[in-house]
Amino acid sequence: MASLRCGSVQFRHRADDKAYNLARIAAFAAEAATKGVRILAFPEMCITGYWHVRNLGRDALEALAEPVPDGPSIQAVAALARTHGMAIGAGLIERGADGRLFNSYAVCLPDGTVHCHRKLHAFESPHIASGDSYTVFATPFGVRAGILICWDNNLVENARATALLGADVLIAPHQTGGCASRSPHAMGLIDPALWARREEDPAAIEAEFRGPKGREWLLRWLPARAHDNGLFLLFSNGVGEDDGEVRTGNAMILDPYGRILAETSAPADRLVVADLDLELLPLSTGRRWIRGRRPELYGLLTRRLGHEVDPRQARFSTAAVEQPAFP
Repeated sequence: MASLRCGSVQFRHRADDKAYNLARIAAFAAEAATKGVRILAFPEMCITGYWHVRNLGRDALEALAEPVPDGPSIQAVAALARTHGMAIGAGLIERGADGRLFNSYAVCLPDGTVHCHRKLHAFESPHIASGDSYTVFATPFGVRAGILICWDNNLVENARATALLGADVLIAPHQTGGCASRSPHAMGLIDPALWARREEDPAAIEAEFRGPKGREWLLRWLPARAHDNGLFLLFSNGVGEDDGEVRTGNAMILDPYGRILAETSAPADRLVVADLDLELLPLSTGRRWIRGRRPELYGLLTRRLGHEVDPRQARFSTAAVEQPAFP
């Protein structure tokens, strides 16, 4: 039976502390190697730090950003990939050749190849631009992988486009859960004091991680991305307090039927590992549905209806959502 062992990591990064964050990545890569992992996913912007960047000016962001793949951080991850014979993905702020900044995620292959995805729906800072293309590539492990960063995964069109480009495994790095949301029934803030007391009262913070601000919210939509598109999905997330918000971890691996193969609700840095049964892919429900598509009906999906907004407005606006003027 064809199988592929993959891993997903949740860890609490330190803002602006690349040396610490890369050391955590190296430690988890070494642990994953002992378990035979071939594709390993780390969280969004885990190299540079995440939520604090909304408070940084352009100069501070420039100082934190690096080129990809030639910057020192991704070169360090690439060295780990070569050493362990593994594909390793990690996120950072990228400085593009044109000077623009991006929330990017680089997957380093054992042969030195680096595939970089720029978040399509960036909202973290007005100085961070959104990407404009999908990222799907062959791996040396018999599967094609795709990358969607955090909010990219929330829009169903992005997961479907990634599947149509041939992805078998979707690498989905996040910094989510415990977020302030303008939707009254989506997530919600977690008291940072619960995180601070996680060792004295682990049950309290674990209940939040497993509840509607964490796992319950994820299970409303994350399995559907895998199931509806016939993909394995590696969900990696930050964990713990991050500049006032508490990330809920919940690292998990799902199969093409949306079933959870491995997960954790621990309030701590963790690696989860699962064997992907690649024989599930050809006859998975999502792939059969994709083959039944009628693309001639879907022109509406590529037309603007007049209610679209910048990702920053969609993410943070407190105004009611206006109903589009339907044709």
